[in-house]
Amino acid sequence: MAKIAINIATGSLQQEEMIVGIDLGTTNSLVAIIHPETKQPIALKEHNSSSLVPSVIHFDEAGNVVVGEEAKKQLISQPQNTIFSAKRLMGKSYNDIKANASFFSYKVIDDNTESLVKVQVGNKFYSPIDLSSFILKELKQRAEHILKTPVNKAVITVPAYFNDAQRQATRDAGKLAGLDVLRIVNEPTAASLAYGLGAPSNSPKGGEENPPKEKTIAVYDLGGGTFDVSILKIANGVFEVLSTNGDTYLGGDDMDKAIVHYWLAQAGLTEDELSGNREFAQAIRLKAEEAKIHLSSNDHFSTALNGDILTITKITFEQLVQPLVDKTIACCANALKDAELKKSGIDVIVMVGGSTRVPLVKQSVSEFFGKPVNDSVNPDEVVALGAAIQADILAGNNKQVLLLDVTPLSLGIETMGGLMDVLIPRNSKIPGKAARQYTTQKDGQGSMRISVFQGERDMVKDNRRLAEFNLTGIPGMPAGMAKVEVSFLINADGILSVRAKELRSGVEQSIEVKPQYGLTDAELETMLLDSIAHAKDDIALRALVEARTEGEQLLSTTEKFVNKNAALLAKEELMNTAAAMQALQLSLTLEDKDLIHTKIEELNNISRPYAERIMDQAIAVAMKGRMV
Repeated sequence: MAKIAINIATGSLQQEEMIVGIDLGTTNSLVAIIHPETKQPIALKEHNSSSLVPSVIHFDEAGNVVVGEEAKKQLISQPQNTIFSAKRLMGKSYNDIKANASFFSYKVIDDNTESLVKVQVGNKFYSPIDLSSFILKELKQRAEHILKTPVNKAVITVPAYFNDAQRQATRDAGKLAGLDVLRIVNEPTAASLAYGLGAPSNSPKGGEENPPKEKTIAVYDLGGGTFDVSILKIANGVFEVLSTNGDTYLGGDDMDKAIVHYWLAQAGLTEDELSGNREFAQAIRLKAEEAKIHLSSNDHFSTALNGDILTITKITFEQLVQPLVDKTIACCANALKDAELKKSGIDVIVMVGGSTRVPLVKQSVSEFFGKPVNDSVNPDEVVALGAAIQADILAGNNKQVLLLDVTPLSLGIETMGGLMDVLIPRNSKIPGKAARQYTTQKDGQGSMRISVFQGERDMVKDNRRLAEFNLTGIPGMPAGMAKVEVSFLINADGILSVRAKELRSGVEQSIEVKPQYGLTDAELETMLLDSIAHAKDDIALRALVEARTEGEQLLSTTEKFVNKNAALLAKEELMNTAAAMQALQLSLTLEDKDLIHTKIEELNNISRPYAERIMDQAIAVAMKGRMV
């Protein structure tokens, strides 16, 4: 919302920048604003076109980037250069998505590390942050063209179950696109705003004489790639999230995948055969998406592909996707349990996301909660409309609504024996803070390692590590005498800051937790996004440093492995490995992160076969004579 303000320092009039709401979706994305005259949220569209921008990115041979409908047209003809479902890669390593790697028709790099996953297009390598930034940049340009005014500030929505790494990645993508991301908002919370549930302005007297009664609502959000359900209590403009649950890798894409597998089984084809033909894989995926939409209002779907007839009935489709729907219902049950509520305690069930158009989904959710669902607002636009309302709140134009959100997963640190000590439990209100005191384990211990984790398991090995740093300079004293206070501060965006302080001496260290995957704070400091103007340069520098660090780690690991197992390697393997290591070492001295990634991939391809062979031999020796 643009408005005029007086500059206190100069007394001059200035026009404040437009703040837009953005729904960065797996399948489609869009921008919304508050209409300056009606004061109602609207999704931006040009003339009679759709408000939806397909979240598809195409790279042509010249390296130019195309986003949206034009990019979607290249999905079949150039699948290796056309990226879809980038949101599903956000904040993930290859290990996180390898079980579904065949779903993607483009090349997702397996680097044998916990680094953020990368996508290779030609000789260029892109992170999910890069890919998402292209979509956000397209949305920014579209909004500026429609509104005829610069757009530099935005509220961006994310699934409620996005972890800290994924939220930070979304914020970085916005900055790289030239947007000042004022707030990261959970999609279900945004949806509840768009429905206007419980807002004072909805009452006949503006909330003064007839304030609305307290309502407890469930927001069921099933999109293209993610699912979450949130339980909210709303009264007098206060939105309080009681609990949230979900799955960041469950959505309409999985329904499409189920149809594809059904058709492959009919044709006697395997998934490996599908992944070997990218054009066919993309074509059949798009046909499956078409079938899913068609079967929402019809009993039968039939289409031709490469001379073959593909058919599926509504009954078969519902049988295929029933397990996926059941997973979402289990999440609803868990959310109710966390909120300490029964089904009867829910007043309204709000449906969000394009995948909720599937009749089986509506029916299953209605049967679970025991009442009809509310799908009166366009499920494709509802999240963006809510983001626009939040943008209006941040602009100071709407003071009747207050949002109280929660952190979706527990946050804690590693203690002795690899245990997870939780400081901020899941579903704690944010912003919020917590602190706890720890002590040293050895006499004269001068430092303490602080490892920050996120998750619900008792052992840290089963949770996700977010960051690690050392508190140094602790004065020498007997074990147990030092008092180290570790404090967590989680802000309104769900981003975590961690501080460790030795109370007797005052020695202190603090960091803001980011998805670093091995980079030290000092290495990242030069890459911080100080301003929107330098965002592109900073991101490029960070990508180069991350590539160098990954290359150095691979060189070190490979050298140790070769030295230990040289007797088990063939002469040709040793020579090829040495040549690849030398090429990688040389690339680290250059300013080309894509070249570094190429050399990393070449060394991985050489070393992976013999590393797996030696590992298999070691396991065989260890298990010899034993029964499993």
